[in-house]
Amino acid sequence: MSRIQYFVASSLDGFIATANDDLAWLLQFDGFEGGKESYESFMDGVGCIVMGGETFAWLMEHEPENWPYPSTRCYIFTRHEHAAPPGSDVTFVRGHVREFVQDFKDDAAGKNVWVVGGGNLAAQFADAGLLDELIVSVIPVVLGDGKRLLPLEGPTPPLELTASRTLGRGIVELRYAFSSKAGAAGA
Repeated sequence: MSRIQYFVASSLDGFIATANDDLAWLLQFDGFEGGKESYESFMDGVGCIVMGGETFAWLMEHEPENWPYPSTRCYIFTRHEHAAPPGSDVTFVRGHVREFVQDFKDDAAGKNVWVVGGGNLAAQFADAGLLDELIVSVIPVVLGDGKRLLPLEGPTPPLELTASRTLGRGIVELRYAFSSKAGAAGA
């Protein structure tokens, strides 16, 4: 059965990017011990990707000739007009995540749905009670401010820690399960 997962890296203080979408703080950790294996293992279980428009725009600006998900069905939530990258299987959508969740699961064909980048998009899934799992690699850097990991109105009910492991260079990967009501503030 498909699960909806938010797999992401965060600073120690809970940010996934600086306020101006700079990821240099994170990219300095490229190639850290265990990182590639963690990502590849995760991707083996992904059948469909759901991405926010800002993340898509960042990829197109920084990696215009290198679409990183050529063999995976991808939905982009955006209010802007974009062209799909050559060789990609991308569909642009507008609306609430709840309207499309069955399409995501159908396209995942028994594998998982990955909510890629965009704490705001992941928060929409959590608010709707649709986010099953948060997998966060905590990077040993403090940003001070920026784009929040999961900008929910809180507090949420406690998430269940299902796994943790130390990766290279001081990075810790944490896996949390959401209850069906974890996204709803005060639920």
